[in-house]
Amino acid sequence: MDVLYFAWVRERIGLPREQVETSAATVADLVEELRAREERYAAAFSDLSALRVALDQELSEFDASLEGVREVAFFPPMTGG
Repeated sequence: MDVLYFAWVRERIGLPREQVETSAATVADLVEELRAREERYAAAFSDLSALRVALDQELSEFDASLEGVREVAFFPPMTGG
C-alpha cells in the first residue's frame, strides 16, 4: 500500500511517500511496524494524539481496519480560521 506523510511527519521521516508491504490488520498495527523500522519513524509516531490518519482519503481512526485500503496518510491535526 502507499503510505503518505505530510508536514512535520514528512520532515521527521524524510520521505513524502513510500510503498509498504505489511501484514498489519489495523492502522495502529501499521504504526507499530513503522516505529520498529528506525529511530526516525519512532520519533514521528511517538505521540499519536498529535497525528491524524486518512484511509483512501477519508479521515479515520487508528483502530480502523486496513482491509482493502490502498492508501494511508499521516498528518498533523488541521486547523482552520
